[in-house]
Amino acid sequence: MFATYAKLVVTAVIWGGTWVAARVAVQEVPPLGVAVWRFLLAAASLLVLVRWHHGRLPALDRRELLLVIGLGATGIFIYNLFFLYGMQHITAGRGALVVATTPVITLLAAAWLLREGMTRLKALGSALALLGCLTVIGRGDPLTPLRGQIGSGDLLILGCALMWSIYTLIGRLGTESLARRNLGALVMTAYASCAGFLMLLVTALIIDPAQLVPHYSLPAWSAIAFLGLLGTTLGFTWFAAAVQKIGAQRASIFINLVPVAAVLQGALLLHERLDPSVLAGGLLVIAGVMLIQRPARNAKEAAA
Repeated sequence: MFATYAKLVVTAVIWGGTWVAARVAVQEVPPLGVAVWRFLLAAASLLVLVRWHHGRLPALDRRELLLVIGLGATGIFIYNLFFLYGMQHITAGRGALVVATTPVITLLAAAWLLREGMTRLKALGSALALLGCLTVIGRGDPLTPLRGQIGSGDLLILGCALMWSIYTLIGRLGTESLARRNLGALVMTAYASCAGFLMLLVTALIIDPAQLVPHYSLPAWSAIAFLGLLGTTLGFTWFAAAVQKIGAQRASIFINLVPVAAVLQGALLLHERLDPSVLAGGLLVIAGVMLIQRPARNAKEAAA
């Protein structure tokens, strides 16, 4: 059990590091180039894991294929365009704190579209997290974004949170079908990575094939390899294994360490300034997300 929790902590540190790695990579390599090479590495390594785990690459029916395309389009293709173009304009720690509102957006979308229950505790947590996000984006003034004064980097990273929420909701639609065939999240993620990679590759070839020529420096390649092999393949594998052992509820708590890890690594490795408004807003975001992750203590609270 200790090994599982240790891997979750390491996973959170790795995922925090992806914000630093992305910031490093896009300073030299065009975002589409970073994304294509990242998911070439990630998709290939994930397919190897699927082949090793299942002894084959499972075939998909038409419904599952459409599901994979939807996942690849939202969680891989569009998400990474927002993520990597956004990282050209925003610091690593700041970006991680903005995208940390993803569980709140997912919760609100599920309550609206899927009619999932909203408790008082979750409503309070959502309000706190959104206030924290507005504080981070507004550099201390949560009303600034509401006045339309929002930077392009912040807007793109908010797009990341929206895309990952859609990715999560789409994934829920396929859980039952995959479970019937004894196919887990590893297969879904591997195939979605393949679909997203193909979308990214076609887009890059249409816009500017020259950006894919691998004449990058060692630091840029190291950052891309970190994003693909550690941030995607290893991080996902360890997190999925932890969910199987201790459950999604307990494992997801460790996700709250990701923005903390990103802020600290950004300060240590990229010398990013720890602005008080970012720290204050970040604390509100993390506190709010932790509240919405708490299970209802009784039937009355669950029905609220």
